[in-house]
Amino acid sequence: MLQFFSKFKYLFITLFVLSVIIISLIYQALKPKERLKVYEPSMVNAELVDTSIQYIRKYHTIAPFKLINQNGDTVTEANYKDKIYVADFFFTTCLTICPKMTDNMVEIQQHIKNDPEVMLLSHSVTPEIDSVPRLKAYAEEKGVIDAKWNMVTGDKKQIYNLARKSYLAVKTVGDGGPFDMIHTENFVLVDKKKQIRGFYDGTKEEDIEKLLNDIEILKNEYKK
Repeated sequence: MLQFFSKFKYLFITLFVLSVIIISLIYQALKPKERLKVYEPSMVNAELVDTSIQYIRKYHTIAPFKLINQNGDTVTEANYKDKIYVADFFFTTCLTICPKMTDNMVEIQQHIKNDPEVMLLSHSVTPEIDSVPRLKAYAEEKGVIDAKWNMVTGDKKQIYNLARKSYLAVKTVGDGGPFDMIHTENFVLVDKKKQIRGFYDGTKEEDIEKLLNDIEILKNEYKK
C-alpha cells in the first residue's frame, strides 16, 4: 500500500492542489459581491434632513448645482458626471473641526490623485466670507490639486439647499439667520448615479480608512 502511494504521490499532490484551486474558484464565483447601501432621506438623522424630504424612501439623488471654485471657474454637476466623489461642508476661518477635516481630505486626495474615477467637492458654508481669492489661498496652502478637488462658493441659499436637501449633512440650529448653517463633520460618498452611498466622520482616521475601502467597493460595482 505504501509503495502504491509512493509511486503516485506526485499525482495525488497535483490532484490535491487542483482541488483546492477549483474549490477556491467556485467559492469566489458563488460569493455575492460586496455592495454599499444606498442612503435615502428617511434613513438619516432627521436633524440633518429638510422636513420636506424626510419621508423619501427611494430615488433620492444629488440635485443639479452651479457654483464657483477656487479658480473662479463655474462648477456644476456636469463636472462630476460618471464620477464617484466625496463631498463635505466647511469654511476657511473655522478653527474647530475644519482643519482636521481638510487634512483628512488631503489624505484622500493623495490616495485618489491618479484615479480618474474619483473626485472631491468641498462647499463653503460661509460664502459671503469665502470669496474666490480666499478659497484660492486656502487651496494653495493645503496643496489642493485643481483637477481632483473643487472648493466652491456661491449663493448661500443654494448651498444651504444642497446641504439640507441633497447631501443631508447640515444642521439648522445656529444664529437665527435666514439661511443659517451649522455643518457637521460628515464626508459624503456619492456614486456615479448621484446617490449617497456612505457617511463618514471626517475627523477620524478610522472613518477615512473605511471611506477609502468603500470607494474601492463602489468602483467594483462598475466593473464588467
